[in-house]
Amino acid sequence: MKRIAVMTSGGDSPGMNPAVRSITRAGLHKGLEIFGIRSGYQGLVDGDLIPLDSHSVSGRIRDAGTFLQTSRCPEFVKPEVQLRALKVLEQHRIDGLVVIGGDGSLKGARALHSYGLPVIGLPGTIDNDLFGTDMGIGVDTALNTIISLVDMIRATAASHRRCFVVEVMGRGSGYLGLMTTISTGSQVAVIPEFRMNIDSIVEVLDSRSNANHNASVIIVAEGVCQGAEFMQRLTENGKVKQEVRLTVLGHVQRGGTPTHYDRLLASRMGEMAVLALISGEKGSMVATVNGKMQLRDFDEILDRRKALPGDAIRLARNIGIEIGDVVES
Repeated sequence: MKRIAVMTSGGDSPGMNPAVRSITRAGLHKGLEIFGIRSGYQGLVDGDLIPLDSHSVSGRIRDAGTFLQTSRCPEFVKPEVQLRALKVLEQHRIDGLVVIGGDGSLKGARALHSYGLPVIGLPGTIDNDLFGTDMGIGVDTALNTIISLVDMIRATAASHRRCFVVEVMGRGSGYLGLMTTISTGSQVAVIPEFRMNIDSIVEVLDSRSNANHNASVIIVAEGVCQGAEFMQRLTENGKVKQEVRLTVLGHVQRGGTPTHYDRLLASRMGEMAVLALISGEKGSMVATVNGKMQLRDFDEILDRRKALPGDAIRLARNIGIEIGDVVES
């Protein structure tokens, strides 16, 4: 193992830059040459590789986003495109690859691994939907950003005695939605793991209005529906007495400066990826389980649905949060 490359793929997440920095510095410390692949799998197919050194990653631990940039490359599922990527890596004499990204990105990493290339993946996604790891890089920062914004929204909601619907990210996972609802003192979490009950939600809002609460907040995960669609269902036929407003947080959720937790998590995962490649490991994702770093085989974690933490669901119910009726199969 003399040369390794690193890429960031899929949606950006806060902490990707600290991970690239850690990979670069740990690799240099071990006597390796490090290359960055710009624009994810598309950059790999196009041969857009740049050398990385200590200077090029200096200060990156503080930066949001990814300085290597990222993109979507749907055509990478085709074997002929994967073989083109392998040819590029061979031309640059790359001995090992680190892929930082979510489920789709790691499936691309698994495909390259199937051809014999040593590949290690890092869970870089704010959705926290990757099976096998307690946390992904960027989740903590995204949650802190969302919480800060919802706290601001609550101030306006209380001033006008309104109900606010806030749409958050998460794809098919309700992790961000559930944790945000708990941490902001919101009243309702509309998340994909549970079936939405509009009548129950209306009862919660009416009960709070009758008890002279100044404001209510409903967190809607994008994996259920768009906030505007939920608003239409909630307010049709005049069911809700309060004035209801919608806020879609959008991509601002991705753009926060990495928190201490994400900087440290990304740095630990990046170092472990380098050590894993040097020691001959491949076809694995670096995961954190009960606070410790572990390697989990791609085949063990991919194509599996990650469940929400049971204690978080229990907590939500016990403190009076409406999260739905029936867990969907």
